[in-house]
Amino acid sequence: MGDGTIGWPEHAPFDAIMVTAGAPDLPRPLLEQLAVGGRLVIPVGDEQAQVLVQVTRHALKFEEEQLGDCRFVKLWGKFGWQE
Repeated sequence: MGDGTIGWPEHAPFDAIMVTAGAPDLPRPLLEQLAVGGRLVIPVGDEQAQVLVQVTRHALKFEEEQLGDCRFVKLWGKFGWQE
């Protein structure tokens, strides 16, 4: 089984990445794999509550927009929750 927090670098860049498990922080590898104009949607927060975040990559920066409260299962991996 692979580690979803690392993404799929050999097939990047992506126009869209959707993560369906909650992460403690934005996984840097997923941000780096976005194409300019691409969007990442991911729940971010602690074990009890997260915020659904949309990140859009621009040429020189990332823009974050909070879409609302949510609660997902944990995103396990190198750039997610650790055992």
